[in-house]
Amino acid sequence: MELSYFAIIIGAIFVNNVVLSQFLGICPFLGVSSKVETSLGMGAAVTFVMAISSVVTWLIQQMLVSFHIEYMQTIVFILVIAALVQMVEIILKKLSPSLYQALGIFLPLITTNCAVLGVAILTIQKNFNLLQSVTYSVSIAIGFGLALVLFAGIRERLEFEDVPAAFKGVPVALITASILAMAFMGFSGLV
Repeated sequence: MELSYFAIIIGAIFVNNVVLSQFLGICPFLGVSSKVETSLGMGAAVTFVMAISSVVTWLIQQMLVSFHIEYMQTIVFILVIAALVQMVEIILKKLSPSLYQALGIFLPLITTNCAVLGVAILTIQKNFNLLQSVTYSVSIAIGFGLALVLFAGIRERLEFEDVPAAFKGVPVALITASILAMAFMGFSGLV
């Protein structure tokens, strides 16, 4: 049975959110989510990389299968993602230096963001066609961005709240992230 595009989109954004349900991409989730502006920029950069990488990796996978060298998949996918991230970094540096500075070290870390590689591999494992792969990848990236922005908004709000000294900073961020993850797991019916 083939999934409808609507089911792919809703499932990728809410039910199987890459950060809050599958726990991939936690490093940029925690590192970039201190400000909503930065989170929006990172979400857009990840969306662009995931969309382009899904097309390129799907096409490369077809070549790997035809040459019977599927075992090279992970290495080739990492190289493709690294090249795409370099391209995004160059574009951001030219078009939006302030966003480039705000993302800092986390922009090159998209290369090692396990969510990007995981989505590339998942689209192959799910036997998606090219359009389904792009739909799934963009939806996953939107879910990633949604989680980043929600978490950043909560963290910005927490800066003005009276949080006990023992919980200030990272502890309250991790508690908040876990509560947000439990909320998203409610979409899958897990209580």
